[in-house]
Amino acid sequence: MTSHDLTLTGQLIRLEPLRRDHIGALAAASAALDPGMTDPEIYSWTVVPQGIAEMTRYVETALEWQDAGTAIPFTVVRLRDNAIIGSTRYWNIERWAWPKGSPRDGNPYPDICEIGWTWYSRPAIRSGANRESKFLMLQHAFEVWNVLRVCLHTDSRNQRSQAAMEGIGFKKEGVIRAHKLAVDGAVRDSFRYSMTAAEWPEAKQRLLEQMQQH
Repeated sequence: MTSHDLTLTGQLIRLEPLRRDHIGALAAASAALDPGMTDPEIYSWTVVPQGIAEMTRYVETALEWQDAGTAIPFTVVRLRDNAIIGSTRYWNIERWAWPKGSPRDGNPYPDICEIGWTWYSRPAIRSGANRESKFLMLQHAFEVWNVLRVCLHTDSRNQRSQAAMEGIGFKKEGVIRAHKLAVDGAVRDSFRYSMTAAEWPEAKQRLLEQMQQH
């Protein structure tokens, strides 16, 4: 299965390949998430494309990265009504040049990756969709690709995101100073989190328990 047709399905949501014909529905899903109109604790630190023009650029960039082999972008679909409720992606995908004869020599899958560019429509927030999405992506990365590490980054001011990452089992590695331009126009410091293959079994059990409780 190529990155262009990878679909991950859970109990609440389906992650299906991002396509250009999703642009209208994605723009509609993001319409109520303008940072000036929504809960500042949720999307003050997240890029949420607004309108058809912004969403088109967002999708085109994601597909360019996919074609370059560095990202696999998804549209998030709610199973109960097939509504499009957001987007997420694997990105910063790396495939290492392993020495000839090493155990990973010839591995067709990524060696490490990052999960990011995630946002959800207002009705999907706190619905369990994000947790299940992370579970599906981590499970595929660690159990199908056998990646060595999955990384996440978040604005150093985004305490909600940091707590969520730590609640799943990600470990804080440190701070990347002056990492990028923040949504609010500030120069952003980012906290870097990671999970290794050895840490996944414990994190998987924790996520399964959290999803069952939800």
